[in-house]
Order: sequence, then structure tokens, then C-alpha cells
Amino acid sequence: MPLTITIPDSVVDAIKMPEKHLLDNLVLELALALYTDGALSFGKARELSGLGKYEFGQFLAKHRQIRHYTREELKDDLMYAGCK
Repeated sequence: MPLTITIPDSVVDAIKMPEKHLLDNLVLELALALYTDGALSFGKARELSGLGKYEFGQFLAKHRQIRHYTREELKDDLMYAGCK
């Protein structure tokens, strides 16, 4: 189910960013905030952002956010890579 968020015009007018990139930037910032708070996984935050894995990782780095990476994910990655 898609979710629609209504932002008052006065708030939209106060946001200091180019209007043509406003929606994309707000979605990126939402994905970043939800990931940082632990409300979304890397994959779901990346999906929300519309970025690829590498690009979303770069986006996190640009915003000085460390990627959450569990031991289980490390185990899965090592198995995938053929390491035991």
C-alpha cells in the first residue's frame, strides 16, 4: 500500500533546495533517516531511495553514516564468496 505524505506549502517554500530536485532529495533524506534510526534495513532503505547498492553505500558515506552490518550478513557474504 503506497503512503502519501502531505507537507504544508509554507514548509515546502522554506526548504532550501532547488525545486526540481526537491522530491528526490526528500525521499533520499527519508531513506537515510529511517536507515540511521534502524527502522529500515539497508536493502529497504536503498529501495526507497531508488539508488543501487553501491550508490546508496556512497550516499551513506557522504552523510557519515556507517552501514549496519551483522555477523550473519558477514557469514552469508563469506559463504557466497566461497569462503568457509
